[in-house]
Amino acid sequence: MLTEREAKKICDMLLNLTKADDAFVSVRESFDSNQRFAANAFTTNGSSRERAFSVRVWINQRQGAASGTEFDEGSLRRAVEQAEQIAKLSPVDVEYMPTLKPQKYRPVKGFASDAGEVPLKWRAKQLGAILDRCDEAKVVGAGLFQSGAFTTASATRNGNFDFERSSRASLSMTARTPDSTSSGYALDSHFDPDKLDIRGVAQRAVDKALNGRNARQIDPGVYPVILEPQAVGDILSYFPGAFTARNADEGRSPMSAPGGKTLLGQPVFDAKINFYSDPWHAELPGSQSAQDGLPAEKLHLVRNGVLENLVYSRFWAHKMNKPATPGPVNYILEGSGPTHSLAEMIRSTERALLLTRLWYIRMVNPRTQLLTGLTRDGVWLIENGKIQYAVRNFRFNQSVMQMLAAGNVERISKPQRVGNLLVPALKLKAFTFSSASDAV
Repeated sequence: MLTEREAKKICDMLLNLTKADDAFVSVRESFDSNQRFAANAFTTNGSSRERAFSVRVWINQRQGAASGTEFDEGSLRRAVEQAEQIAKLSPVDVEYMPTLKPQKYRPVKGFASDAGEVPLKWRAKQLGAILDRCDEAKVVGAGLFQSGAFTTASATRNGNFDFERSSRASLSMTARTPDSTSSGYALDSHFDPDKLDIRGVAQRAVDKALNGRNARQIDPGVYPVILEPQAVGDILSYFPGAFTARNADEGRSPMSAPGGKTLLGQPVFDAKINFYSDPWHAELPGSQSAQDGLPAEKLHLVRNGVLENLVYSRFWAHKMNKPATPGPVNYILEGSGPTHSLAEMIRSTERALLLTRLWYIRMVNPRTQLLTGLTRDGVWLIENGKIQYAVRNFRFNQSVMQMLAAGNVERISKPQRVGNLLVPALKLKAFTFSSASDAV
């Protein structure tokens, strides 16, 4: 992969080729591998390598950009010239901020050197065990293993240089009964492929498919629920946008208040809720640089239910006379009190629905964070502390603000990694299901 010295050389060449007033250049490289399986058999495997650069320039505060994948001097020069030509024809960039001067970054430990080229033999052995488990359980398995290593570097006309390496690996899997009446899903991710719980993913997906058979239909309505971490991660996928300072200041956010004010400093959620970013979290490393290249910092968005920070871009911070926000670069939801396992949540429940996963989620109202979507891959009715039987799927219409509001959050588990989030299971007093769904 690109070394720091090689990346800086490319960035310096791009900066030296432009005569623009200001410039931001970057180079990136990725090594990816993947393996797909379906119908209990391997279907495809592949790998890719890509190296690319981009250049963005400003001339009299007019912006132009270009990119390419050829790194000889002629190609770099043509890209710079194209960016400059576009800038001369563009309108004034009213949100232009001078690029950063030299910054100091604290490295993040989120890189596994072998993530880019996972050997085919390793993939075949690990995923072959999944296919064997599906055959044994008489279910139909399908899924995707992905792994990649990434190098990114950027530099500015004003002297900043940022170099970072990262990696990621994930395995997602669906198991389905042969009659297609029940399905189960599981996902695991990490920056190191050797730390994936591959057998655990297979076992959870298979168990959910087997235990979801003979699902009964019950009426939609407002129910107490227990959301497994996957379901929490699914519904929170839209949530980070609620913390954008500009939207809040302009009255377009659930964090807005009357009179052009915001809810900063006020209790917005249940006191058990903490929502924050930590670049150096061992389970979910983020990036050393935040938006606009600012050095990342640990950032509390919500602490003990109180809205502590909003996310200010450099432009909006300058306009509002506020400091720019050094993050977030990842998202972690956790409880402020004692944690409870999923099994403990179930045992303490008189009557509720247990949800595995949510999908086809769409925003209905950004002002209230009202979302709609469907349950999927496993819903069960809990009564008297025990799972009684599987339930057919629902469409839900639920505000995340109400979901996490004071008094609605009963119990929180230890967080688990779900894709790019670290989230717990949640036991909630009320969750709104608007209609039944025939989907499996």
